[in-house]
Amino acid sequence: MRNGGPIQGRARGSDSFTRLKNTPVCESATQFFHCNATFVSASENSTMAIDTVPPLIYAQLNYLLTHSPIPIKVEQMWSGSKNHALLDRFTLVIPFCLDSIKWDVIYNALYPLTAPDIIFGPEDESFRPFPVSGDEGDLKSPKNSLSDWNCKDPTRLLSLILELRELYMTYQRKRVGDVDDERVKFELSTILPREGIEMYMTSGIEKTEEVRFAVPLLDMDMNKMVIGCPWRHQQKIFLQVIFPVGRKYMSVSSAPRLKLVSSPELKALFSIDDFRLPAWLDGMCMAEYLPILEEMLQTQIVDGVASIDARRKFIAALVPLFGRPVEADPVFCRKATFLASSGVFTFLVHFSIPLQFPKQYPALILQSSQHFNSSSAPIKSPLLTDFPWSPRWESSEMAERIFDYLVEECLNFKKYCNESQLQQR
Repeated sequence: MRNGGPIQGRARGSDSFTRLKNTPVCESATQFFHCNATFVSASENSTMAIDTVPPLIYAQLNYLLTHSPIPIKVEQMWSGSKNHALLDRFTLVIPFCLDSIKWDVIYNALYPLTAPDIIFGPEDESFRPFPVSGDEGDLKSPKNSLSDWNCKDPTRLLSLILELRELYMTYQRKRVGDVDDERVKFELSTILPREGIEMYMTSGIEKTEEVRFAVPLLDMDMNKMVIGCPWRHQQKIFLQVIFPVGRKYMSVSSAPRLKLVSSPELKALFSIDDFRLPAWLDGMCMAEYLPILEEMLQTQIVDGVASIDARRKFIAALVPLFGRPVEADPVFCRKATFLASSGVFTFLVHFSIPLQFPKQYPALILQSSQHFNSSSAPIKSPLLTDFPWSPRWESSEMAERIFDYLVEECLNFKKYCNESQLQQR
């Protein structure tokens, strides 16, 4: 987009882009140095030196990363001038339709009061969110995030990006609606009442033409279902549906490509990878398929929440036998560690409890407090899973059976530790 060719798609904040578009660009993604005070992106561990970013730009970017309702990331930053090292340009990676779009935000450090230009991807050259008229580039519609730009308001950049993303969503919806494919038109007509659907039309010389739908599932607040939930964003599950473009509509249509996608944090409650999608029957459409899928998912989510309670009760049942845990996961109850002893031999018992508990049994690892390997790391046992277990037992019986098993197993582990140290001599 910046390799000397004309820029086809952009949202114009001022005429500053005209002055800068031919300026050599420093493509260094990390000119983040010579400063002890650092800015840390809320969505990744990259850092940038505050003193190389103009204060007004820094304030707006900082607000965007810490307050955005969607996880926007900064991919790279660079300077727009060879005469100074001020980082006034950056690339934003913005989630869209279960993928991401990349937009370049072009400020001018020499004119910090002016609004930024936004450069869109080369595949979106027809995306013109704010139509212009006249030689001076006056905005036709005064009611947008650029019309009364206030550089001292740190919220403005986020407002602009969110507004452009909404307009981009409308732009893509129109592209999908204009597709000359009867099946796509039919599917689109059946799901219009559903809210929150994003869609995207892929096309190009090297790309297969297809329409992608990102359909949000389950109108339920999963954050409130988990006590003490640490999630910053609302957890969501989407169905990605991909239709090839150009095939004539038939009464019996082949199934589209389907994929279930969730927020990354949701794996602590529910494993999308282990979920088996229902079959797409001949002649089905999305309006028929989605209710079946949502009913199955809701059952899985409810079971996942119930499993948290079962894991919590199991950990509580271990306390009378092992004492209070040294460490435990207080929210999802997936892990717990206890200090145990057999005579003078002391060791840690690490419990790893699966999502499907109690249908699936926990795994144990013993760690000596007195024996170390050649790297000075505590000696640990292999994964232990051969203890008595039944998902029908009460939590107290599960704990007692494991305790009785460890009474014998810890002697084997002590012997294993002693032999391991002898081999090191």
